[in-house]
Amino acid sequence: METFNVFKVSFVCLQHYMKENILHKATEMFLNLGFKSVTMDDIAQEMGISKKTIYQHYKTKHELVKATAFELFEIISGGIDTICALKNNPIDEIYSIKQFVMQHLKNEKSSPQYQLQKYYPNVFSSLKAKQFEIMQHCVGDNLKKGVSEGLYRADINIDFINRIYFSGIMTIKDRDLFPANQFSMTRLMENFIEYHLRGICTDKGLKYLQNIINKNKI
Repeated sequence: METFNVFKVSFVCLQHYMKENILHKATEMFLNLGFKSVTMDDIAQEMGISKKTIYQHYKTKHELVKATAFELFEIISGGIDTICALKNNPIDEIYSIKQFVMQHLKNEKSSPQYQLQKYYPNVFSSLKAKQFEIMQHCVGDNLKKGVSEGLYRADINIDFINRIYFSGIMTIKDRDLFPANQFSMTRLMENFIEYHLRGICTDKGLKYLQNIINKNKI
């Protein structure tokens, strides 16, 4: 009986390991090549396993797409929480978060959010709701901190700015509005953050922002 239990535990661990490996490989391929273009056959071939093995853990591609989207969301949310916990200058904090997110999204070469919205709208809607919830807290705290440190204007409407910021972040990822052959995601994010900060910064904040911009140009 003891031998059987050890075997059972080992089998469960192996199955969990395989499921995690599939999730990680799928996430990598989806981000690099796009949710639509990558097939279950592609993932199986890349991993050197049968497609049947993937279907043992994820019944459909839709289920795998949803799992990868939310797995990535949890990783990014955790990273953002870690950055915010450092309690750095709020302007530096925004740029640090931008850099962290772009690294994990591979600079959004395949426009994952746009593809989710277009081909997996149910997954996109669920994810958007969770993103809004997280950003309301994160951006709200950043705005309050910026005001208290004299970097952001005291008269800004925090709830309004918070929602506009979220809306803007979502909009610049619309590849119909901002075609990839004209706008790189890195440049869009930099331009949007500068646009956002110039609208809310005090003279003190604008001076600090300009120093960051000048350093990035070097």
